[in-house]
Amino acid sequence: MDLAFDRQHIWHPYTSTLTPLTCYPVTSAKGVYIELEDGKQLVDGMSSWWSTIHGYNHPVLNEAAHGQIDKVSHVMFGGMTHQPAIDLCKKLLKLAPSNLEHVFLADSGSVSVEVSLKMALQYWHAKGTPRSKFLTLRDGYHGDTFAAMSVTDPDNSMHSLYKGFLPEHIFAKSPQCGFWHEWHESDIDDFKHKISQHNDEIAAVILEPIVQGAGGMRIYHPEFLRRVRALCDEHNVLLILDEIATGFGRTGKLFACEHADVQPDILCLGKALTGGYMTLSATLASKNVADTVCGGEAGCFMHGPTFMGNPLACAVGSASLSLIEEENWQAQTNMIEHQFATRLPKLRQYSQVKDIRWLGAIGVVETHHPVNMEAIQALFVEQGVWIRPFGRLIYMMPPFISEQEHIGKLVDAIEIALQTEDCFQS
Repeated sequence: MDLAFDRQHIWHPYTSTLTPLTCYPVTSAKGVYIELEDGKQLVDGMSSWWSTIHGYNHPVLNEAAHGQIDKVSHVMFGGMTHQPAIDLCKKLLKLAPSNLEHVFLADSGSVSVEVSLKMALQYWHAKGTPRSKFLTLRDGYHGDTFAAMSVTDPDNSMHSLYKGFLPEHIFAKSPQCGFWHEWHESDIDDFKHKISQHNDEIAAVILEPIVQGAGGMRIYHPEFLRRVRALCDEHNVLLILDEIATGFGRTGKLFACEHADVQPDILCLGKALTGGYMTLSATLASKNVADTVCGGEAGCFMHGPTFMGNPLACAVGSASLSLIEEENWQAQTNMIEHQFATRLPKLRQYSQVKDIRWLGAIGVVETHHPVNMEAIQALFVEQGVWIRPFGRLIYMMPPFISEQEHIGKLVDAIEIALQTEDCFQS
């Protein structure tokens, strides 16, 4: 593999072209293992950024991809439809909160967020009372495209350098009560104040239910989400839930909003939708939202990606949802959560550790100092695991098919890193 060409010419995520981080050459992957060019096998702790929930090279997903590619890989969705899209959307509506009746398919999680925000804006325009602001939370993350960045924490995020170029929205304090902690009513005070003060200009609230992902891997109390839903109803504001990272069982519930027993007006899905095989997202809306949007001046929703409803992605996505319908994910995520609950607390003994938290198939070790990415990545590879930290967060989101021994190996590798000074910035 020509790694010299890669290093000189290929721009990897969050990596400098001046001092690029080491990239490890992958030749194959199967189950929970990623195989490098030198034959070394790594236990995957990331599910390829939280998407490969069923593991790699899955026979059911492979069969779906092979079967569809011989029929039609892509056809425009404008004026046409196909069985893979119909099958996928049927399954999505069966699994999703029952108030959601319409599915808009798009390319990626960030685009799903863009679509949801445009839906909310067009909703109020159609009602003759345009609203231009969104209310969201500090420490949140919703993607790398411009509208998605605008509702991502403008100060405490990777997008802070774009501040001043993005539309300015309204940010409430993020919840402080952890998932497993006692609820304190004061936790909702700032959000309550913001929605009361700005309700006439807020098109929608958008947030990540229960788990804030790339903004800090924070896991908060379900009561906060219940109060948010009630306040949106009280002030006639739409609620968008971004379940791109949390959807399809990652938190131990099929959708994270089930922890609070609430339903959104608009739901964003992506990542695990195709089991990590290819990019696809879905934005689901209630009948009220969809019909209001389409009843306005435009007469339709003004969005239509080139690869919308891609048949190949839909076929694999439908197969992935069939695996979820078998409900093995519940026992799998319960086992992973139990392993995290058993293994992670012992890491508190290390001085580098600030906090430990977990939920479902999510495990997080927050450190006092940022990691040295080059050093810690090399150590993890040496230990036979693939974990990709960021900042002060060493986290795991392993495939659901992981066994107890795989989780143990991941946690053991983190423990070794916590004892290695070179793995952290001073």
